[in-house]
Amino acid sequence: MKICVTATDRSLDASVDPFFGRCRYFIIVDSETMEFEALENPSASAPGGAGIQAAQAIVNKGIDVLLTGDIGPNALPILSNAGIKVVTGTSGSVKDAIEQYKKGALKPTTVPTTPAYFGMGRGRGRGMGRGRGFWCRWYPHPVPYHMPVPYHMPVPYHMPVPYHMPVPYHMPEPYIPYEVPYEVPYTEPSREEEIAHIKEMLESLEDELKDVKERLKELSKEAK
Repeated sequence: MKICVTATDRSLDASVDPFFGRCRYFIIVDSETMEFEALENPSASAPGGAGIQAAQAIVNKGIDVLLTGDIGPNALPILSNAGIKVVTGTSGSVKDAIEQYKKGALKPTTVPTTPAYFGMGRGRGRGMGRGRGFWCRWYPHPVPYHMPVPYHMPVPYHMPVPYHMPVPYHMPEPYIPYEVPYEVPYTEPSREEEIAHIKEMLESLEDELKDVKERLKELSKEAK
């Protein structure tokens, strides 16, 4: 009897990989002689349809039983129609899983254990999970309902806003027309005003001249 086990490495001591479509290796074991063959899963990094591709990769290997952790609804019918018994919920090492099945501790199933389009998440940072963590294309990090949003925070017009996030409202400034500053019109001074202004200038010049003469005398005395 040939038993295929999804594994994380190429040996019988490797751990059972719980993901059928995206497991790293298929270990095909002869249950009587325990001789095995390790096949690398070609769909481990496929963007989609990994379960179907994985099932097609092993369906012609003469396998009687598949031991794995989980299997989806797309891969299960392919294996069942090929006459392969599918056992889910398997854990531990590859060798232990085979021994448990030979003892009758593991039973085949006809019901898938994961939904379709499970994605590439696997909790290992491979990304591309469909609907698993991406809120939307433009606003990938939604604001929690209990987190206040600043009133002045601008929101781009192309960014969708969640219903619990208030949209900032910017009050437009009132229009104030430009006014030319008021200027006093120039008028010619009268003769009396002009005479008074000239007298003030003359007194100021006389005072400055007096200060200059005194300073000149001081400098002349110091020079002697």
